Formats: sequence, structure tokens, C-alpha cells
Amino acid sequence: MARTTRLFHCPPEAVFAVLADGWTYPSWVVGASRMRGVDEDWPEPGSAIRHSVGVWPALIDDETEVVEWDAPHRAVFLARGWPIGEARIVLEVQPHAEGSVVRMHEYAVRGPLQYVPRWLTDPPLGMRNREALTRLAYLAEGQWDNHETEERSTPEERGDDQA
Repeated sequence: MARTTRLFHCPPEAVFAVLADGWTYPSWVVGASRMRGVDEDWPEPGSAIRHSVGVWPALIDDETEVVEWDAPHRAVFLARGWPIGEARIVLEVQPHAEGSVVRMHEYAVRGPLQYVPRWLTDPPLGMRNREALTRLAYLAEGQWDNHETEERSTPEERGDDQA
């Protein structure tokens, strides 16, 4: 299982504000190139976004479904990308004195990649997910800094005793 962790300089609510906007998916997910649709009830469990992966003209139409949504703590997604397969992505967000700690776990659940040894798949997935968390941080921190996030926690709620 590829596991990646990053400190974000914004509260968990800002991270989940980006995740809740399905149209931002290609902005932070490495490899996603365009959006084709977002279910009206996104990010409710069972809802999905439709996007494409790759570079034109070699695009694969893909879909990502919400399995679990517990904002602002945890989100679980099922990303489909056949013929490669399907992956479960878990994002866990914890308050931190400087903002949030975001952990991303990804592993294949169906298709050919689930049979490839993890010692081969985890290094490239780890690199990809580090970049994804970097992009997600830029979006969440930028929206937070520009007061574009509706829900705002106090420093005390994030555990910042120096506020």
C-alpha cells in the first residue's frame, strides 16, 4: 500500500472544501487530464465523478466513486481506470497546530495491478501521490488564504496553543 503524508498550512475544512468540489479533481490528481461530469450529489457515498486519464489522443475515460465521506476527517474513493484496474484511495486528515496532517493511502483492489508485487508498485505510486498532495495543498491553502473556504476552524480547535 502506497502511503504518503504531508503537512498542510490550512485546517481540515479547507482540504475537504477542495475534495467536495469534484470539478477540481484534475487539478490535484496526477494523471487526470479532464473532467466529463460530476454527480449532483457529490460527495455523498455512492456518487461519482467522470474524468479522463492520460494525454490526448491516448485517453482512458475513468470514474471515481465516493465510498465513505466523513468530512473533515476521512474520505475513501474507488477509482476505476480499466484496463489498468481499480484502486481504493483513503485520505485521512487530522488537525495540527500549523493546519492539518493529510495521509493518503492507495492500493489496487481489482485488475492486473493487484497482482504486481507492492515493492514494484509502491515507489511510483508514492511519487505520484506526493505530487498529488502537493497540488491538493496548493489548492486548499490558496483557497484558505483567500478566504474562499466557508467553514473556518479556530486555532484552538486545530490544537494551536500559541494563538
